Order: sequence, then C-alpha cells, then structure tokens
Amino acid sequence: LTAAGSTTYILSDDVLARTLAPERLAAIREAITRPDRSSPVAIRYFVPWTSARAIERSSVDLIYSQSVLEHVADLPKTLACCHDWLKAGGWMSHQIDFASHGITSQWNGHWQYPEWLWRIVVGGRPYLINRHPASAQVRMLESAGFEVGVQMRQCCPDGMRKDQLSDEWRPNPNADLECCGMYVQARKR
Repeated sequence: LTAAGSTTYILSDDVLARTLAPERLAAIREAITRPDRSSPVAIRYFVPWTSARAIERSSVDLIYSQSVLEHVADLPKTLACCHDWLKAGGWMSHQIDFASHGITSQWNGHWQYPEWLWRIVVGGRPYLINRHPASAQVRMLESAGFEVGVQMRQCCPDGMRKDQLSDEWRPNPNADLECCGMYVQARKR
C-alpha cells in the first residue's frame, strides 16, 4: 500500500516474524490435528452467538464464517457480540449467501413474499434465512462498530425481476437485488 509517496504495510516485519515463527506454526498445526483445550493455541466453537458472555470480551483475533450470517435471526445483536469478543483492530471475514437456499425456484424468489407470508414459510423453525440484502449487511456491520474493508459481490442478474418482488423489496437498489453472494472483511474500530 502506498500513501503520499510512502510505503506502509498491513503487517510489519516484526508482526510477521512473530506470527510465522516456527514454534507458533507448530502449535497451530498441533491444535488443528490434535485439539487440546489446555493448549495455548486453540480452535474452538462457541454458542450462542447472541450472548456476549459466550466468549471473553476482547479476547479474539479473528472471526470468520462461511454461509452463516444469512441464517442469523438477530443479526444486529450477533454483530454486537462479535464486536465485544474481538480485540481492538481484530478482523472478521464472512462469505454470505443471499440466495433462497432452494425455497423458491429462482435464486432471489424469497424476496417475492411479503413479511406476513414469509413468517408462514419460516413456520416454527428457529431460523431459516433472514433475507437481509448486501447493503443491509454492510450497514449493520458499520452500525456495530466495524470498518468494512473488502466487499466482493457476486452478481446474479438472472433472478426475479424487480416488479415480481413484494413491495417491501422493490425499493432496494438493483445492486442488492442482483447480489446473490458477498465476501466481506471488516475490522473492529
């Protein structure tokens, strides 16, 4: 990265040296191949996502997910918890799928249903998909205190047309209504 003629690096030589130290890499390999909760390096799964007490505050370096955030019912609360858990300057990396997950024949057909009918589709399930488009996900990340750095959107223009969607989804920009997936990285401010 260059700024005003100077070169800056996301990771300094010192950070890279510590991060890539052979003993640290060996500990990470060990944590992956033979999980041990007493090890100083650990990969763990914690739930619930909506409880700030599930993980110690400011104790996490990185949170990542693959096709998870589209299933979270209370996304603002979950993102607030993620903010609490991350260390200052910590990162999140998420792949978000905005498709209907086979509920409809068109990838974006879930937006044809008004909210009252969608509640019937969801039924008694604790979660299904939350139907938040890309711009809403980004706004929620920013509102939770994250700086969004990378947004790589996958465009799928072959879905339902805007006039086929329910009234509540039609005002969304075409960029949202044609976005079937997004890779996003965000940093805790």
